[in-house]
Amino acid sequence: MSALQKLQEKIEQWKVNHEALKEQNSQLKSQLESASGAVEEIESLKNRLEQKSQECISLQESVGRLEQDLAEKDAEIEKIITQVEALLA
Repeated sequence: MSALQKLQEKIEQWKVNHEALKEQNSQLKSQLESASGAVEEIESLKNRLEQKSQECISLQESVGRLEQDLAEKDAEIEKIITQVEALLA
């Protein structure tokens, strides 16, 4: 086998290797883009979760205030009932 033939074979092998590397590079780029999209989606979900958490805290505070108001109104009603019973007695 002549030196020229050996050189041609090496060149052909390099071409094959080059094509394989291009394909791998393309696949890696695609994976990277997918990962980037996933990170953005995770950030978006984290932000939504934080908003929902804040809404929940706000609602819990509202429920607490309403329960306190209800307890005060119940006490006032009990007081009125006692006064009405005293007047009727």
